Amino acid sequence: MTLKTPDKRETAHEPIPLARPDITDLERDAVMRVLDGPVLSLGPEIERFEKLLAEQAGVKHAVAVNSGTSALHLAVLGLGIEAGDEVITTPFSFVASSNCIIFAGATPVFADIDLKTMCIDPDAVERAITPRTKAIIAVDVFGHPAEWDRLEEIAKKHGLGLIEDSAESIGTVYKGRPAGGFGDAGIFAFYPNKQMTTGEGGALVTDRDDIAELARSLRNQGRGGTGWLSHARLGFNYRISDINSALGSAQVQRLPELLERRSSVAERYNSLLAKVPQIETQHIAPDVDMSWFVYVVRLDESFSRNERDRILHLLRDRGVGCSNYFPCIHLEPFYREEYGHAPGDFPIAESISDRSIALPFFGRMTDEQIGRVVDELTNAITEVK
Repeated sequence: MTLKTPDKRETAHEPIPLARPDITDLERDAVMRVLDGPVLSLGPEIERFEKLLAEQAGVKHAVAVNSGTSALHLAVLGLGIEAGDEVITTPFSFVASSNCIIFAGATPVFADIDLKTMCIDPDAVERAITPRTKAIIAVDVFGHPAEWDRLEEIAKKHGLGLIEDSAESIGTVYKGRPAGGFGDAGIFAFYPNKQMTTGEGGALVTDRDDIAELARSLRNQGRGGTGWLSHARLGFNYRISDINSALGSAQVQRLPELLERRSSVAERYNSLLAKVPQIETQHIAPDVDMSWFVYVVRLDESFSRNERDRILHLLRDRGVGCSNYFPCIHLEPFYREEYGHAPGDFPIAESISDRSIALPFFGRMTDEQIGRVVDELTNAITEVK
């Protein structure tokens, strides 16, 4: 039996993960204080976390929950969306931004995206409006904000609700306003690959008292404030624990530091990738201070989806974490079967989706790791082409 000689690239370096949370003693101590106390849920840490989040978004209310998906569902219900309604959203996002519409019995209607920002195109939104349209859900893709001033104008003109899916953009500022503060409600998400984490968690943020009040009830089994076994409405168990909230509060306190670290990594990537002609890096509009969620590059238009996938395979074989951010939602099997979508429905989103690559990205990446990722990416591109 002949043993394969290991490739030097397979043995010389530790694998580089796609993402990694940034946890310090501040977070560990905060969690241990909760674990050493008598209250693990429905306690003061949740209220403290919510206050910090509301301040971050520049709004009156934050309602912390167990995931960004739960927060989206509550935002949709807060606008009274129901069966028979249509909600316009983007096909280029994580699937939760569309699934939440279906949870309420409504129909997601997709509108194509802007070629530069990869966020939903306001002109496409306006073309998609019908008499059944009830709301718009726009996503701050990869941390870059949608065109919120235009979307707010469109929503006002047509009497529509507007939800900001800011799951990927905590800390982003658009024309002087913080992410989470646009529309009727916004949401944050705190999965471990995000700018900050609670392990699992999310939050609805809003200036509207009615949406916040309903969300607090719905997240807690529909309780109405008259006792633990009194349920005013059909609700859910979307609660977040004090353990997760304590972790989140510590992360919010460190958010400027966390964002600065991620920005420095992105700048280093940008500098090195400027020398790779086949790659297009993240566009940032001049009126945007972007909070980096992931670092996604696009191959130029000469590359096919198959070639992109071969590059991903080569990178993974060489210990470089990577992914295809994002597959188009409308081409997922369920959406094709349920709504009849097919390739070609949203050409800009599909073209970008076929050529995008998420590279390893976390705040404590070293220059050596970044350089290695760029070298391996360049080598893979050369091999494929």
